[in-house]
Amino acid sequence: MMNKIIQLTTICLGLLVLNACKQKEEQPDEYVFAVQLVNDPIKIQEYLNYHKKVWPEVEAGFKKAGYENIRMYHFKNYVAMIVQVPKGADLSKMGKTKELNTARVKEWNTLMATYQKGLPGTNSETTWVAMDKMYEFQKKE
Repeated sequence: MMNKIIQLTTICLGLLVLNACKQKEEQPDEYVFAVQLVNDPIKIQEYLNYHKKVWPEVEAGFKKAGYENIRMYHFKNYVAMIVQVPKGADLSKMGKTKELNTARVKEWNTLMATYQKGLPGTNSETTWVAMDKMYEFQKKE
C-alpha cells in the first residue's frame, strides 16, 4: 500500500513539474506600441468610448489571426498598447492575415486613424510606434 502511495505521489509531482515547465516554455512574446491622439478632449473621449466596445468583427479578427492578448492604456492624449502573441509568431505576418483585412476591420482602422497622430520625432504617416524594452523586474523563485 505504501509503495502505491509513493508511486502515485511521484507521478503527481512529475506531472506538476512537467506542467510548470510547459507553462514556462509557452510564455507569449510581448510587444509594446505607443501612439499620440489628436489634442482634442472631445476626440480623445470618443476614441476611449470606441475602445470600451470594440467592434465584434475586430476582436474576432484578432482571435482568428492568433493574437493572445491586447491591452491598451492611456494618459491624456498618449496611448500604449501591449500585444501578446504565441512564442515565435511573426507579428508582421499576423497583422496581414485575411482575418484582419476584412472590410469591417479596415473601416475600424480608418476610423481610429482619424484620432491618431504620430509621436514627436516620427514622420507624418507613422502612427503606432514599436517601443524597445529598457527594463524588466522579475521575481525569481
